[in-house]
Amino acid sequence: MAEWWKKIVAYQIYPKSFSDASGSGTGDLKGITNHLDYLKELSVGAIWITPIYPSPMVDNGYDISDYTEIDSAYGSMSDFENLIAEADKRGIKIVMDLVYNHSSDKHNWFLESKKNKNNPKADWYIWRDAKADGSPPTNWRSIFGGSAWTWCEERKQFYLHTFAVEQPDLNWENPEVRQALYDAANFWLEKGVGGFRIDAITYIKKPKKFLDGEPDGKDGLTTIHNFTANTEGILDFLREFKEKVFAGKNIFTVGEANGVAAEELSRWVGKDGVFDMLFEFSHVNLPLKNGEIWCRPTEWKLSELKQAISNSQAATKNNGWYPAFFENHDKPRCVNYFFAKGANKIKAAKALATVLLTMRGTPFIFQGQELGMSNVSWNEIEKYNDISSRSQFDFAIQEGFSAAEAIDFIKFFSRDNARTPMQWSAEKNSGFSDAEKTWLPVNENYLEVNAAAEEKNSDSVLNWYRKLSKFRSENPEFIFGDFEMLLAEDEKIFAFARSSEEKKFVTAVNFSQEKVELPKNFAEKKILIDSEKNSDKNFLQPLEARIYQD
Repeated sequence: MAEWWKKIVAYQIYPKSFSDASGSGTGDLKGITNHLDYLKELSVGAIWITPIYPSPMVDNGYDISDYTEIDSAYGSMSDFENLIAEADKRGIKIVMDLVYNHSSDKHNWFLESKKNKNNPKADWYIWRDAKADGSPPTNWRSIFGGSAWTWCEERKQFYLHTFAVEQPDLNWENPEVRQALYDAANFWLEKGVGGFRIDAITYIKKPKKFLDGEPDGKDGLTTIHNFTANTEGILDFLREFKEKVFAGKNIFTVGEANGVAAEELSRWVGKDGVFDMLFEFSHVNLPLKNGEIWCRPTEWKLSELKQAISNSQAATKNNGWYPAFFENHDKPRCVNYFFAKGANKIKAAKALATVLLTMRGTPFIFQGQELGMSNVSWNEIEKYNDISSRSQFDFAIQEGFSAAEAIDFIKFFSRDNARTPMQWSAEKNSGFSDAEKTWLPVNENYLEVNAAAEEKNSDSVLNWYRKLSKFRSENPEFIFGDFEMLLAEDEKIFAFARSSEEKKFVTAVNFSQEKVELPKNFAEKKILIDSEKNSDKNFLQPLEARIYQD
């Protein structure tokens, strides 16, 4: 079925935290298989699973030591094959995460590359000599903090790592490297996967010259992103990738492309691009206009969020497709991130769900988002597992913030907010695991926020998601209809229209915690769905969400 992925709801699973069937304290493949019927009830048609390959787990699987195997912590290859088969029975495709900018430093490729300058894989990674004074080749700061260069005593050279020290960047200029990565992707296609999400793909092409930059922190370093993201020539690599792996297959591809602006999307997606969809982050990075440094958050307005989404919608209107999302494994929970402190979490969850599931594009729900799961409130940095959270904490201290101030930044931005175990029930460990200790603590609010309780409550966030997912599937306007932003300058109401020649729907959501008056023409529209009961048609209550037929 051509472009089947436009019609579905996609669901992202962080396998370490989804469901533990083995009692190890860590989620696994059998745990995912056990909950496929739950996902089918959400109208899910594809599951994107973050990396399940063998890994030392420095970055929870994004440091891969073997691209064509399953990490034993998650199960076996037969468990994976069974998951594909069981998902297929329910009309659900499994989408793999490809991490091709870098590997683990424990990968056999790197272990060979680091031995000397003359071995067969000597040029599979990015090696440079030290400066004359023995310092690193440039003053680039890795995304996880500290120099982006690490000295290797065996080779007497530095290697580049955009992320952690244990994640050396692969050298895409070497055709043997590219072919090895293409072979790995094709291995999974032969297993029957339905597509790929491609991680950090904007960093694979490095500049011809490696130059120092103006320091942007007291450490004397400057963020690597500004020097390596979206380097000219990257699309030549990706077109080859498409030709060798994606072309002619009934799958979908979605790239993670931090730094790609809306006006550039047409080069990346659609008939002239390389991917079917592209995760770009303008709408979720509004609090980080100064770069992804958590101790420098910025204020943002609702009109800016609407503008960012409008730009991406316009850029993919006639070419390509939009992956709609407000959460993923690298971001905090959306009920905290997009709403003022003190906002009612249930109403906030329904508000964002209404925008997500009626917007043009394929909606991506991150596990637990459909329950209204929220951020944790840990006050000790030792509780955080996330490598990025720890480095951001250290950076904030280095920049002169107190430990209390630094932990506040971590509490708001930490990736662990999205990674706590899935809240299935009010039982031990929220039904996630029978283990005495889970790899990451369960959020303290699991007694109230869990799937079992929400199943029974017709007014729950879970049932709101189910209702809207079904509504979306029954009305093609929400899939293929035109998108028109309304009230673009309004700082409280997020409203847009979806229309075909036959029908027109309008979504209106109050993002504020105040009662707001609607434009007079809204009273003439027919209310089809409303998150509030017996509401005044001329007003929206705080965080109220409505869908009209115009």
